[in-house]
Amino acid sequence: MRYLFFIIFIFSIKIISAQETGLTTVKSDTLLSEKKDFKQIAKKEKSDKEENITIKDYKIISFSRDTTYLDTTLTIQKEYRYNYLRKDNFELLPLANMGQAYNNLGYDFESQLFYPKIGASAKHFNYLEMEDVKYYNVPTPTTDAMFKTVFEEGQFLDILLTFNLSKRLNYSIAYKGFRSLGKYNSSESEAGNFRTTANYQSKNSRYDIRMHIAAQDLINEENGGLSNKEGQFESGDADFSDRSRIDVNFTDAQTKILGKRYFFENRYKLIRKVKDSTIAEKTSLGIGHVFNYETKYYQFTQNNQNDYFGEAFVASNLSDKAILKTFYNQFSAEFYNSTLGRLKGNLNIYNYNYYFNSTLIVNNESIARQIKGEEISLGANYQKQIGGFNLKGDFAYNLSGKLTGTILNVGASYKIADDIVFSAQLHSSSKMPNFNFLLYQSDYANYNWDNTNTFNKTSTNSLNFNLDTKQFGNASVKITSLDNYSYFAVDPDQIITEGESESQFIKPYQETKAVNYLKVKYQKEFKYKGFALDNTIMYQTVAQSTNVLNVPQFTTRNSFYYSTDVFKKAMFLQTGVTFKYFTSYNMNSYNPLLGEFYIQNTEKLGGFPLLDFFINAKVQQTRIYLKAEHFNSSFSGFNYYSAPDYPYRDFIVRFGVVWNFFS
Repeated sequence: MRYLFFIIFIFSIKIISAQETGLTTVKSDTLLSEKKDFKQIAKKEKSDKEENITIKDYKIISFSRDTTYLDTTLTIQKEYRYNYLRKDNFELLPLANMGQAYNNLGYDFESQLFYPKIGASAKHFNYLEMEDVKYYNVPTPTTDAMFKTVFEEGQFLDILLTFNLSKRLNYSIAYKGFRSLGKYNSSESEAGNFRTTANYQSKNSRYDIRMHIAAQDLINEENGGLSNKEGQFESGDADFSDRSRIDVNFTDAQTKILGKRYFFENRYKLIRKVKDSTIAEKTSLGIGHVFNYETKYYQFTQNNQNDYFGEAFVASNLSDKAILKTFYNQFSAEFYNSTLGRLKGNLNIYNYNYYFNSTLIVNNESIARQIKGEEISLGANYQKQIGGFNLKGDFAYNLSGKLTGTILNVGASYKIADDIVFSAQLHSSSKMPNFNFLLYQSDYANYNWDNTNTFNKTSTNSLNFNLDTKQFGNASVKITSLDNYSYFAVDPDQIITEGESESQFIKPYQETKAVNYLKVKYQKEFKYKGFALDNTIMYQTVAQSTNVLNVPQFTTRNSFYYSTDVFKKAMFLQTGVTFKYFTSYNMNSYNPLLGEFYIQNTEKLGGFPLLDFFINAKVQQTRIYLKAEHFNSSFSGFNYYSAPDYPYRDFIVRFGVVWNFFS
């Protein structure tokens, strides 16, 4: 699969070269707004209707059916999202190589998924879940492609091709793939995310359908971190400026996630009434069905047993493989009235099978190797716009099964003025922790447990307030309370002697007392002529009887930059410096066997500055990015870590582009 993106790229280039690409005189702030910019796009289609196409006709539809449109502007927010995840990673801290794990600087415990996941959460940041897949509706064939250099021997490319076969039928195909050797020994990463979508709406708007297929694999070499960080890294010894000379804990381990998903949703409106002389819907009653089938496995392999993880049942060819197969059906009925709002009721049936192919026998007794069952729940969704108020809510209650309890989401927003919006959200849920907390089997003796009868459901309750203003900035306050919080940690009863690694004694635990978490975030940008200063600051505190949730108290990101048109407005240019800093704290440690971070309270890390210098430019629909990342690394001290024993990235210059082609 890793080579598929080359095929897609060549195919899309042939399509583009066979047609004349327009949009050659579009300004950065008036994208595709003038008819003359579309005369070249629509040479073969000269109707007045097509000449009136604007950028807002290139629609992107989320899983929850919120609609946005393709944005080809160049802003500081685009700079923050120009990364491997293609999202703002302000609350994340990546390990040294692209595609490795991310440590959390902040948390959002709300989950829209009602059911536990397979686990290996540190490896899933780039795994596209069902709700992450986008759908499209475009008037002309459109290509979105992102390229970026990596860390030694490899490239990154994310390419999407979408087109409407008719006005009501859209198809898309996309692939994100990369390979990066990395600076440190045995840290190579590679991944492939293939997805294809289709969505259709009938001419009378009674029937609509959407579907997607996703196939993903994420592969990482694991080295266990540095084995002599004081002498070879923190000392700044020039002999080890070539990071491949630094000793690591092992060189023969690998983790892999592979998943395949088939998603299908259709709706039919039995009754549909429209307002007189308009197409706006007044009343409708419809039925729907959602089908989702997914298989996934997480695997850790190692050539030879290593004392880093303790004793093993076998001396070589170690392989731990957790498999999860899920089958989900939702049957729903939906009523809409322009006065009463939209109400949807649903019945959910979820079948799951989490298992290992091996059988563990301890003291002549076989340990469970499988968690299998069925969950049945009832749910409801409601949405209503009342003047400046927008109300949303959804609820689900489990009728049978052991994994889940309830989930409740309530949200309300009010538009105080054209540039002031206040919103509040309430979340409450109860469900079992991820499957790897409940059951795990490994060739390493200490990584075997069965907590299916001892672990309780985790209760999450949160209240979030947001104030978005153009003049005063954006502020949010979130209060979260956790009961039976699940985490990985070193066995507190274990005395670790010299020569032993704490990774030999990692176990899952639950905190029986409440954990209360407060997060306050504020963002504001100041502008003067071509200069701008964008600021984001986050404050966090945790009230807990035991230190099971560790976060930095303050995190800040400040970007000072300059924007201007150059070359007679043929190019839009942005250049500046981004400063990021977070206070020191007991940063979570990374465990490569589980693909999880675990709690440690013996070593404080952080408190180091991260400085990036960037030059970004926009020419027509092409955005060009050049960044000197962490350019202060050589003179601010070698104490920068993403996790204990895992250094953050050294200074590196990387570049890339984002293209949009319109045929």
